[in-house]
Amino acid sequence: MKKAKRPQARIFVVSGPSGSGKTTLVQGVRADKELKKTLVRSVSFTTRPKRSGEKDRKDYFFLSAKDFKEKLRVKKILEWTRYLGYYYGTPLEFVQAQLKKGRSIALCLDFRGALRIKRLFPRETVTVFVKPASLKELPQRIRKRCTHTMKEEVCQRLALAKNEIKNSSRYDYRLINKDLKTALEALKSIIIKETQP
Repeated sequence: MKKAKRPQARIFVVSGPSGSGKTTLVQGVRADKELKKTLVRSVSFTTRPKRSGEKDRKDYFFLSAKDFKEKLRVKKILEWTRYLGYYYGTPLEFVQAQLKKGRSIALCLDFRGALRIKRLFPRETVTVFVKPASLKELPQRIRKRCTHTMKEEVCQRLALAKNEIKNSSRYDYRLINKDLKTALEALKSIIIKETQP
């Protein structure tokens, strides 16, 4: 009897404007019975304060700016960005360890981060852009997500969203999150297709 082939290990970089639902989609595919054993979510480093209900090491590794810069200096961060005054970065050791184990990783990153991962891991990386159903809905989604988000921050996030949508054609896949269930099925199909032995 032939031994079943192991799925291909891939890095799925999921991008999209703030409020597009990319994090919810990644959580959804991670919870899927079929994908649970082969897909892990990378926990990022961040210097931003914890939001209500967030847990250190589960949602993010919460660091001081000094500790973050030290990790950068010793090359323990694969890619990083500064967003709305805070640093965010992907732990290099975690990504390398998962690929070695034959497990795929899901990362929620901005456009710059997606390009960097694609450049460093060209064969393993699959980029997916999540577009909101309409830009008009974004301010509402952002306010709903962060009840303490200031008007100025909402404007900054919207400006960034327009720029990200402009670059969406450079992604391997694009999906519109008009209906969560449909978008989840679309993302799941991409993951299954790309990890086939």
